[in-house]
Amino acid sequence: MSDINKVVLAYSGGLDTSIILKWLQDTYRCEVVTFTADLGQGEELEPARKKAEMLGIKEIFIEDLREEFVRDYVFPMFRANALYEGVYLLGTSIARPLIAKRQIEIAAATGADAVCHGATGKGNDQVRFELGYYACNPDIKVIAPWREWDLSSREKLIAYAEQNQIPVPKDKRGEAPFSVDANLLHTSSEGKVLEDPAEACPEYVFQRTIAPEQAPDTPTFIEVGFKAGDAVSIDGQALSPASLLTRLNELGGANGIGRLDLVENRFVGMKSRGVYETPGGTILLAAHRGIESITLDRGAMHLKDELMPRYAELIYNGFWFSPEREMLQAAIDQSQAHVTGQVTLKLYKGSVSVVSRSSPYSLYSEAHVTFEEDVVYDQTDAEGFIRLNALRLKLLGRRGK
Repeated sequence: MSDINKVVLAYSGGLDTSIILKWLQDTYRCEVVTFTADLGQGEELEPARKKAEMLGIKEIFIEDLREEFVRDYVFPMFRANALYEGVYLLGTSIARPLIAKRQIEIAAATGADAVCHGATGKGNDQVRFELGYYACNPDIKVIAPWREWDLSSREKLIAYAEQNQIPVPKDKRGEAPFSVDANLLHTSSEGKVLEDPAEACPEYVFQRTIAPEQAPDTPTFIEVGFKAGDAVSIDGQALSPASLLTRLNELGGANGIGRLDLVENRFVGMKSRGVYETPGGTILLAAHRGIESITLDRGAMHLKDELMPRYAELIYNGFWFSPEREMLQAAIDQSQAHVTGQVTLKLYKGSVSVVSRSSPYSLYSEAHVTFEEDVVYDQTDAEGFIRLNALRLKLLGRRGK
């Protein structure tokens, strides 16, 4: 790939991507365009611009993608109630396709013939970024420095930075206690002090949630409003997607909700231990399942639950832009037409529970389920229903004798 002329780098402004930026200039002798996305990671992004300018970059893109991220990626995923391996809310996985798509769009706009990411050769993110790149532009060239260079240790990275006058913050000179990825949906912490799954996660790792034991002694009650499967309001106040998730994060974090210590199966084949905080997403999942419980038909609900693990695995593995994910999304979205109404939730010391739900499209019939006398349900009908369902079991039982 020695003929690369211009590359779009996914640039955070941190030490690693600043080193990558300089390495691209030295190794490929190409022009570099930086792209920094605000996905709600909670960091000031203007320093990234200054660092890029310091390294001679002329084309710098810093974009606020929070609304697009929640509206077009997080919310569609939550319509599916997606959980990877039963518990993980896919906070890192769902951010990668948006970054990849935008890099390809910037490459087209600036005439770049390559894109670059800072993911290591051991993790899932390299797969997610690159599948996204190729789906959006099959002819794009991809540079993955961690699979190419010999800067294989912290000491070598810092030495390279010092040789090239790249500022090294004091807190980066020693071994980082753990690595963090963050966006509006979650924080993900991995490595170093977390590598041994037999050791408990230190409290200082958590950044968005207080310990459940330290949460208020009185519960917090909130009402989340839904329209066609998406949350649209909190306590009657209409909010944009990003504003709504931000508010749920605040409420969840203050009540110690959304912590997860997980050993998961990476797509590349190894197991890894991650510590996640998804306060707003944990509340949103409970609320969405609550409103679905009264608005979805049993068959549709059960089919959705059967499809969900496959859908979640596709996102985890980086196949957001695949036809099978889009097919599943169409089926899931079709089911959400009447998922509209209000859910009241109780937040208390690390837990979230549904306490009430209502909808103009509710399928719940109190007349049918009442324990009192009714005129709509003939209980004798159940006898024939049971006899027909028991028939094959009787035949099996007789054969066994």
